[in-house]
Amino acid sequence: MTSSSSGMPTRRQVLGTAGAAACGVALAGCGAGVPPEPVVPPGIKGKVIAKVAEVPVGGGTVIKDWKIILTQPSEGVFKAFTANCPHKGCLVGRFEGKAVECPCHGSTFAIDTGACLSGPAGAPLKEFPLKVEGDGIVIV
Repeated sequence: MTSSSSGMPTRRQVLGTAGAAACGVALAGCGAGVPPEPVVPPGIKGKVIAKVAEVPVGGGTVIKDWKIILTQPSEGVFKAFTANCPHKGCLVGRFEGKAVECPCHGSTFAIDTGACLSGPAGAPLKEFPLKVEGDGIVIV
């Protein structure tokens, strides 16, 4: 690759670099619609994120700050899942019976396993390990 006599890149070099960058962005977008595998948000491990009394038996609650849903499928059994729908990443949170629904496209997930009950999502909600300490729920 050569540069102009002034030492500056030529117009062709600049356009070539810009074209390569645009192709990289376009290829990165090919995975759009499939959110990356969720990770426990930094700083949450070991902290009480909700009180036991805030999670209804047979239902759940959304912890929006952490994008996590907490459920209590049966008395004293608590579960934590990512609140991002694996279809397009919308925040789930409409609890109906033993399921939680994504308001964007209607996918439903089991509150006891996170399994996808109806699409368009084709993957479950990711479960996070938790423990109950006194009256608090802690992500471990």
